[in-house]
Amino acid sequence: MNSIRDMKQADWPAVFQIYVEGIETGIATFEPSPPGFWEEWIKGRVSNSTLVSETNQTVTGWAALSPVTSRCVYAGVAEVSIYVAKSQRGKGVGGALMAALVARSEELGFWTLQSQIFADNQATLHLHLNHGFRQVGVRERIGKMTYGPYAGQWRDNLFLERRSESVGR
Repeated sequence: MNSIRDMKQADWPAVFQIYVEGIETGIATFEPSPPGFWEEWIKGRVSNSTLVSETNQTVTGWAALSPVTSRCVYAGVAEVSIYVAKSQRGKGVGGALMAALVARSEELGFWTLQSQIFADNQATLHLHLNHGFRQVGVRERIGKMTYGPYAGQWRDNLFLERRSESVGR
């Protein structure tokens, strides 16, 4: 049985490993590796916005919100991160995490969620579109990969956003 709960520091080893598995795909992030320490990672996340999916007491995925800027006018805008363990992909973990993260974002007062997705990451693109995100643009040659199968290549990102139907109206 899959459940969603708040992330704890004790989850960091599993979160770290799932992050590594995502990075290894070459289509999840420009980051070549996750931060080595919980304290380093958590300081870049919105308070009370980190979630894990758990099955049989094993963390199977994680989701978090990150502020897009420190400017107060954008306090209700956050960037979404969702990663699912390699062994759990295609089993609904991402959908459960996204639904819980969207609900949490509304509880926290966010009116806009945004995400940047490599165009060839079709599973993540469909996950977002199925949860009310829309593509608002393409950021061409926004970053150069430093690792993996795309090392040395400039990559485009699809820019997606989800607007709350209740917060900020």
